[in-house]
Amino acid sequence: MHIDAENLTAESAYKLLIGSVIPRPIAWVSTLSTNGVGNLAPISFFTVVGRKPPMVSLSIQPRSDGVTLKDSFVNMRDTGEFVTHLATLPQALPLHLSANEFEPDEDEFDMVGLEKLPSAAVKPPRIAGAPIAFECVVEMIVPAADGLNHLVVGKVVQFYIRDDLYLPGGRIDTGAIAPVGRLAAEYTVVDNAFVPPLDSETLERFKGRRMERLDKRPDDYSMIETSEWSPSGSIMRTEDNAG
Repeated sequence: MHIDAENLTAESAYKLLIGSVIPRPIAWVSTLSTNGVGNLAPISFFTVVGRKPPMVSLSIQPRSDGVTLKDSFVNMRDTGEFVTHLATLPQALPLHLSANEFEPDEDEFDMVGLEKLPSAAVKPPRIAGAPIAFECVVEMIVPAADGLNHLVVGKVVQFYIRDDLYLPGGRIDTGAIAPVGRLAAEYTVVDNAFVPPLDSETLERFKGRRMERLDKRPDDYSMIETSEWSPSGSIMRTEDNAG
């Protein structure tokens, strides 16, 4: 099937992008408002963009109403600082809950039950329990033509690596992390590794096989088809996910 992108709505294009670019790493971002209110946001339009200096990029949409800038972006813009954390399986629930659209005066650390730890070089706090964090200052902000979508490039000024993960030679023990990535509107845990080539028996074992659902939902379940999902990347607050 060929689909002309020119004729797609933003929501339709978003569904195709998030279902095709998988798995996506999640930047679990902490910021502070100018009034000192803590904010959390899981952002899966995220990657590294430089080594010297080390830099990362975040693409941020507006809130679900389509016109209001997200608090995380406003905080980055107004304070020039943020912290990205590696999302891991032990904190998957608060990670998911932090995608709720809380009010600007609600401290999201408190709302999802997370402890703050002081950062070493920036004001936004780190998330207690997160094994890896990048303390960042805003290098540049590139707005889209609509003025509502923004690309934020941040320079990493301080790395936090949990002691047991930092190996001789400066290598990270990736096999000990259980990182969580994004699949469309759902999540996946990275629990295997390989270097090609793989033997034919292994390839045959994966041929035509569907992913295992760890949450025991039906194979054809999609959060996109629920009222909890929105094309803003946020989750809509319901009785089940109110925290």
